[in-house]
Amino acid sequence: MMSEKTELDQGQFIPEEERGKRKHSGRQRRGFAKGFFSGLIVAAAVVAVAVFGLSRSSLLRIYLFPSSSYEAVLDDETIEKVETLSAYIQSTYYEDVDVEELREGLYTGLFDSLDSYSRYYTEEEYQDLLENTLEGTYCGIGASLQQDEDTMTVTVVHVYDDSPAQEAGLQTGDVISMVDDYEASSMELSELVAFIRGEENTTVHLVTYRNGEKMEYDIERRNLAFPTVTDDMLDGSVGYIAVSEFTEATTEQFTTALTELQGQGMESLIVDLRSNPGGVLATVCDILDEVLPEGLILYTEDRDGNRVEYTTTDDTCLDIPLVVLVNENSASASEVFAGAIQDRDAGTIIGTTTYGKGVVQTVHTLPDGSAFKVTTHKYYTPGGTCIQGIGITPDVEIEYEFLGGEDDSYSYDLDNQIQKALEILQAD
Repeated sequence: MMSEKTELDQGQFIPEEERGKRKHSGRQRRGFAKGFFSGLIVAAAVVAVAVFGLSRSSLLRIYLFPSSSYEAVLDDETIEKVETLSAYIQSTYYEDVDVEELREGLYTGLFDSLDSYSRYYTEEEYQDLLENTLEGTYCGIGASLQQDEDTMTVTVVHVYDDSPAQEAGLQTGDVISMVDDYEASSMELSELVAFIRGEENTTVHLVTYRNGEKMEYDIERRNLAFPTVTDDMLDGSVGYIAVSEFTEATTEQFTTALTELQGQGMESLIVDLRSNPGGVLATVCDILDEVLPEGLILYTEDRDGNRVEYTTTDDTCLDIPLVVLVNENSASASEVFAGAIQDRDAGTIIGTTTYGKGVVQTVHTLPDGSAFKVTTHKYYTPGGTCIQGIGITPDVEIEYEFLGGEDDSYSYDLDNQIQKALEILQAD
């Protein structure tokens, strides 16, 4: 049987230890990356076609809803052509060819002919997507690292609270020299991260330098949630919550941040979604349910016009002035959030026009553990706008500008978009 996972994923997810790989100026908010991974929305309860069990005697096993249409791709002529190409590759390619990799390439090619959001996953790729991207968890030590592109030096840029790294004594600014038997500067950070991460309850040995002093740690790996929410209280009782992406762990993190800020006397709120590439649909809906009164969040439509609505309840509502910050790299679930706030007049959107990801993918798993996602729906904001290729235009359009000098590091006071948000909130 084929199973279907109805989640909203944001594409490639950068492991926590790998964040900050590229050098960045102190003038740029951490996480406010120039690079961007397009958001990928996955909706619930949608029509799908399952294709598996390919052979000459039984070309396809297809499970279709009555309204679906299908034309066989693997007819006799196509199969003969594929076998001819495969035989030529195996007999003449200058290196040995893995036949299983050729098969995987065929599956991948089916989706390469579609849009950029549809794709095939091997079992390993799907497990990585599921664990790191959707669930927002990983097994590691709980530290963010940065690598200098010139010297390849690896530095700890953040140690997360209650993490194995913090418990072991690792500190921000520590330079990592060795990871087990591997020299840190001898490889790309993504490779090094693979050695830092591992199975739960196993140990990784780190050699570091702090102010020239050599230090060594044996740190036990644990399953951890990616920290996707940061919060602060700004002047004038203005709460600030930045959401880097929407994973399954984000709802609890957002609720905790909101509760803490309310306990500190928050009277208004800034939600920062700049460069947030998206995430789990259920998560953004749950968070909006805490912010908005009862009503529509978004709706989806398939090729036949079938509509599915997502709504908030009247259980909770954040009845204070609200500003949402967005930019051209805010996509998918971020646009769901901003679109709902804007269309329901629940706050002010500030920044630059968002990415424009308004189509929906459904993820399915196959019996062998592989998976695929395919674009199946468009989605619409509460006011009936499909933002695909258009994005959301802010209520107040303002390009990001760092207000400090060359030697100044980032701060809220030097972020012109945050300052504009404070100005608007103070005027309310």
